[in-house]
Amino acid sequence: DALLVSNFRLGWHRLLSHIFFINKWIYVHYGFPNMTLTLVHFVITWLGLYMCQKMDIFSPKSLPIRRIVWLALSFCGFVAFTNLSLQNNSIGTYQLAKAMTTPVIILIQTTYYKKTFSTKIKLTLVPITLGVILNSYYDVRFNLLGTVFASLGVLVTSLYQVWVGAKQHELQVNSMQLLYYQAPLSSAFLICIIPLFEPITGEGGIFGPWSLPALATVLLSGVVAFLVNLSIYWIIGNTSAVTYNMFGHFKFCITLVGGYVLFQDPLSVNQALGILCTLAGILSYTHIKLTEQEEGKSRLAQRP
Repeated sequence: DALLVSNFRLGWHRLLSHIFFINKWIYVHYGFPNMTLTLVHFVITWLGLYMCQKMDIFSPKSLPIRRIVWLALSFCGFVAFTNLSLQNNSIGTYQLAKAMTTPVIILIQTTYYKKTFSTKIKLTLVPITLGVILNSYYDVRFNLLGTVFASLGVLVTSLYQVWVGAKQHELQVNSMQLLYYQAPLSSAFLICIIPLFEPITGEGGIFGPWSLPALATVLLSGVVAFLVNLSIYWIIGNTSAVTYNMFGHFKFCITLVGGYVLFQDPLSVNQALGILCTLAGILSYTHIKLTEQEEGKSRLAQRP
């Protein structure tokens, strides 16, 4: 089982790296709008799940919309506020704000879900945050509007990730069953807010004059996003939102290294040190988490 999970996580890292670079290619070479691409991803995710349930890969479980409406809304808020944060902040400030998601998740789970985290686990956030600061040191600039959007983005993103795991346990559903209902609901909400941020027609709009290669790449991105969305729900449902965020920090490192290798993006000494600090924090978290799990199993085995 441990080998299976390890292989799955490695595959997920590769998949997540692939979608980032596909998306970056779409933004750089075709100028496809960001939030509209997210909408395409969720529509394709729902279509993929619809095909899966038709092939009896999973059985949908009837869920009342009111029980997941806040989950769907929080997803839209997460997309909107992180985009506004990126729009009104420098890249460094944006990345630094994203790094705050993990401690906010710990705070929410500790306060409202009575979940406990060891001091060792909390201390792993120090090298990770230091790594992000080193990566963004020369590009951190604060302004009032950007700070507001960044703070809202961190809060809503944290709530969304906590609720993904909580709703699976609360409603007794698996990742496919929950995402089957959340994907179309979030898509409907996104359709309502996209016109506020992005054009619908003309140059740069979803109904603009896109070339066949652009549409094919967007479709490929949607298919990969479908697999990634399933993986995200599976990881949070079977581990925790904090563990998922550790994977996110790993993706951040891959993004920097991949950008350097594939796109010739500059990589400074500070960034290299930041990557090493972040990886040290991730490895420490993984080691501590595995040790705590083994100790938990030992205590259970010793009970009469």
